[in-house]
Amino acid sequence: MAFLLETIRMGLTNLRLHMLRSILTALGIIFGVLAVIVMSSLGEGAKRAALAQIERLGARNIIIRSQKPPDTQQQQGSQQQSFVSRYGITRADLEVIRENFPDADAIVPLKEVGGQIIRDDKRRVSQAYGVTPALMSAANLRVGAGRYLHESDMSEKARVCVVGAEIARQFFPLEDPRGKTLRIDRVPFTVVGVLEPIGLAGGAGAALIGRDLNLDVHVPMTTARDTFGDLVMRGTSGSFQASSVEVSEVYVSVPTRERVIPDAERLRLIVKTRHRNQTDVGLIVPYELLENARKTALTFNLIFGAIAAISLLVGGIGIMNIMLASVTERIREIGVRRALGATRQHILWQFLVETSVLSAIGGGIGVAVGVGGSLLVGWAAPNMPTAITLWSILLSFSVATATGLVFGLYPARRAAMADPIVALRHD
Repeated sequence: MAFLLETIRMGLTNLRLHMLRSILTALGIIFGVLAVIVMSSLGEGAKRAALAQIERLGARNIIIRSQKPPDTQQQQGSQQQSFVSRYGITRADLEVIRENFPDADAIVPLKEVGGQIIRDDKRRVSQAYGVTPALMSAANLRVGAGRYLHESDMSEKARVCVVGAEIARQFFPLEDPRGKTLRIDRVPFTVVGVLEPIGLAGGAGAALIGRDLNLDVHVPMTTARDTFGDLVMRGTSGSFQASSVEVSEVYVSVPTRERVIPDAERLRLIVKTRHRNQTDVGLIVPYELLENARKTALTFNLIFGAIAAISLLVGGIGIMNIMLASVTERIREIGVRRALGATRQHILWQFLVETSVLSAIGGGIGVAVGVGGSLLVGWAAPNMPTAITLWSILLSFSVATATGLVFGLYPARRAAMADPIVALRHD
């Protein structure tokens, strides 16, 4: 033990005597560890953000959606004329789904209604849906103010609505929306609740679900059918478009996650059978997207790890070069120590301790700078979320220390194998 402590003391003394060189040598390790931590935190942050967005859709949900066939879109764009296109999920489809999935936790239909949402002089293209109260639990919705739709609203065909957070911000910027009136086309609805902001706004989230859920307006399904029917009319520049869709979306919540994939395949088969040679119905399976996001995140972590490993390799090569120069510079010191009774093992341990201490200090500084850099990136660029993981800190520090040992072994062995007589004669 005394030998080891004395060797460590000597190693630290030698490093302190050449402070600038020691710092420059450690820079490679510092930047390598910094790269590992920052890149892994960026990858982990992106992964968690994507997983949170997908989880928000419900990992046990399967979303069936009516979608306008491409040929219909092309006709509307080219002919610039008025006509009604019929497509998507029918009420008969909905009954078939209910018959085939009697043990589903929930089967919740949505029906798109209206052409515009209006309040005073403010208006925007409608993103209003007739829904049932079951949608709140099926779609993981949370009410920030007021209440959600009740069964009494359904039975009374009440003209009430619950608005998304962005609708509340745009149409009621300086007031509480509750109790205020919002019109869908010419039909007035009383706002009874405001949904909490949903993290799917814009970016990857909106791409997954197909729209920004914060712009949704929910009205009772019975009111939607009784007031608006199946026809949705919208005017755009140079054309007038009308579509007839009986059911816009259906949320199917299966009992367990293990059932998601096989039940999704059954639903695809039902859709394919009932809409043969058509592309007017699509499926969104958040659980499949969840697994894909995990695989993508793993790939990015491997790429980031490879880049960081190259940085540590460069740092290790730097340590080897400096230690080889140090051996040449201190060859006379080695000869004196051998003449005074030091064994080759003593010399070997002296240089190994120096490289280990150097790489450990560099690793520690790299960890501190890496954690600080990750926090700084997350603070300066909120759209680039970061998440520092314990494994990245432990792995980078361990690899940094091991790098110092591996790359310091050859210079240390070369110093230990030096002929003491030749070393004493060296100028």
